[in-house]
Amino acid sequence: MTGFGGTATPGMVDWNLAVATATRLVRPGPDVSRDEARAVVAELRRHAKASEEHVRGFTRMGIDEIHDTPVLVVDRPGWVRANVAGFREILRPLLEKMQERRAGSPTSAVLGTVGGKVTGVELGMLLSFLSSRVLGQYETFAPATRELPAGENGGGRLLLVAPNIVHVERELDVEPHDFRLWVCLHEETHRTQFTAVPWLRDHLEGEIQSFLAETDVDPMTFLERIREAAQSLAGGRPEGEEEDGGRSFVELVQTPAQREILGRLTAVMSLLEGHADYVMDGVGPSVVPTVAEIREKFQQRRAKGASRLDLALRKLLGLDAKLRQYRDGERFVRAVVEQVGVDGFNRVWTSPNTLPTKAEIAKPADWVARVHRKAES
Repeated sequence: MTGFGGTATPGMVDWNLAVATATRLVRPGPDVSRDEARAVVAELRRHAKASEEHVRGFTRMGIDEIHDTPVLVVDRPGWVRANVAGFREILRPLLEKMQERRAGSPTSAVLGTVGGKVTGVELGMLLSFLSSRVLGQYETFAPATRELPAGENGGGRLLLVAPNIVHVERELDVEPHDFRLWVCLHEETHRTQFTAVPWLRDHLEGEIQSFLAETDVDPMTFLERIREAAQSLAGGRPEGEEEDGGRSFVELVQTPAQREILGRLTAVMSLLEGHADYVMDGVGPSVVPTVAEIREKFQQRRAKGASRLDLALRKLLGLDAKLRQYRDGERFVRAVVEQVGVDGFNRVWTSPNTLPTKAEIAKPADWVARVHRKAES
């Protein structure tokens, strides 16, 4: 997600400072030799390539065009640079709107003093924290740069964060080669989703931009929310504040119109994440001998989180909702496949109208009734 060109909203967030701060604060990765690091990178690239055939065969999602989305094996600073650029690209309309409001605000002088650079530092703190937790990521809205290539025509790119994969495989004490392939299967499923379903990217971008266009948030409130997250990282939580007392960024910017959009986005993200988990486990037994052990240990790690700090940040950043998306989406996919088979499930990719609603994610039989009965009538 890169796009450091342009002049959008220089005052609201100092993006370059966010990158510099995160890069400076990022934790060192696991202790590996140079030869071992090269071997990990090479193996991840091989697994990513092999995963294409595994995922296409299992999902039966045909892809007419050759993948033009590069696979990039990155370190933690590389993940930071990609995501800062992506945030800048996707948040551009929101920040331009907030910049306009700031210009006419009586607090504009204060914002001018503490806004861009302070927010850049605090955003960098958050990204440094998150950069040690992401194993892989398909960047749907990834503008290309010299350092971080992306597919043509908005094709995105696939990131695999090598030090984090090594860290988790060691932490879980699982077979490294199996775990690396298992992670690649999940991320390759996301790449397949977007390359096999050409309308999906534009649909998702349209929903996100509609959500942001409805946002009417005071710039000071936005900055305060970032500040609260950074204070949590620094151990600066106010004395006596309840752990679940804060609101997430998503909750902060909801209007009635946004709630409808957010419901649709939640359903689509639950579908995508749950489908990736389903495929990862479905392909697993044939190519990942220790998949049952990996899944059990990984689920335990995912469920318990690492610490009170993790729980607070999950709440603030809305990451607790993402964990629910994995669980609820996987249940939806499994239930639909059990009722109508893989090809019947694949009707979900026909058009935006066949995507499940948030209610249907919870009640898969309702989606089957709506999509299949309508098609057969």
